[in-house]
Amino acid sequence: MKKISMVIIGIIFIGMIHTVSGQLDNKKKIETELIVTDEQKIILFGSFALIVICLFVYLARDIILRRKTPYDFTEFDSKKDKTYEKYHSDWTDDYEPIGSKNISEEENEFRITSKNSSLPDYYKILEISQNASSVEIKNQYRILAKKIHPDKNKSKKSEEIMVQINKAYEILSNEELRKKYDRYFKKN
Repeated sequence: MKKISMVIIGIIFIGMIHTVSGQLDNKKKIETELIVTDEQKIILFGSFALIVICLFVYLARDIILRRKTPYDFTEFDSKKDKTYEKYHSDWTDDYEPIGSKNISEEENEFRITSKNSSLPDYYKILEISQNASSVEIKNQYRILAKKIHPDKNKSKKSEEIMVQINKAYEILSNEELRKKYDRYFKKN
């Protein structure tokens, strides 16, 4: 390790001596004066100004591209209060006010049809029990789809029945939708 550090120090020392001796050499005078015309100054200044503008736009891109909310278009006292920004930043766009629920379309449909007593019995449509596993649901769906598909079964009601079977399979094969359906189906 000592040998390597001595070699590096030696190279640096030789480089310094070489640089100093090159600067002391009076026989070779190199002209180092830079001549810039007015046209070149305009090009340099324009390029510099363009770079500064691009840098500014790049740094301000989030402010420029930010989507406007109803809050931006109205006058609120909270705009004057700087602590408001602490609690209302971009990462809270999914904020759900207290007392409101995030209700899916399917759950809303279940609620409405259960109130009307028109919630279909998807278990009966697929001809399975209520405690059937996902594998049983899938197998029964395939059996019924092969039997009732409009391409194989030429009956007039086969399309309507196939739509019901597809809807039943869509609801019962999805664990979350099945739980929601069961909750409203049992109320019925």
